[in-house]
Amino acid sequence: MAKTEEKVCLECGEKIKGRADKKFCSDQCRISYNNKLNSDETNYVRNVNNILRKNRRILMALNPTAKTRVSREKLNEKGFDFGYFTSQYKTKEGAIYYYCYEQGYLEMDKNYFLLVVKKEM
Repeated sequence: MAKTEEKVCLECGEKIKGRADKKFCSDQCRISYNNKLNSDETNYVRNVNNILRKNRRILMALNPTAKTRVSREKLNEKGFDFGYFTSQYKTKEGAIYYYCYEQGYLEMDKNYFLLVVKKEM
């Protein structure tokens, strides 16, 4: 009878008992291993979502009437990041609205933006 190779936990190196396809000695080791594996990706996604939520809060605060004109300076003062948005809408005339969720903006000229709220779908 051939001796089977002992399997060890991918996280802590302890000997594994149980099913042949088991990779971890406990749920804690499995969770810890997967958290380490995904931490870089998770941090990136968390950081992008934080920026998007901040952009949305800024647009909401500056646009209480659902249609407002605001300066680039005011958006910059609040910490708005123009590099992050969730979607775009291009009109027939070629104007591009950028949205952070349902809160949007349209560049009117280099110094002013029209803030809008996307209609319910």
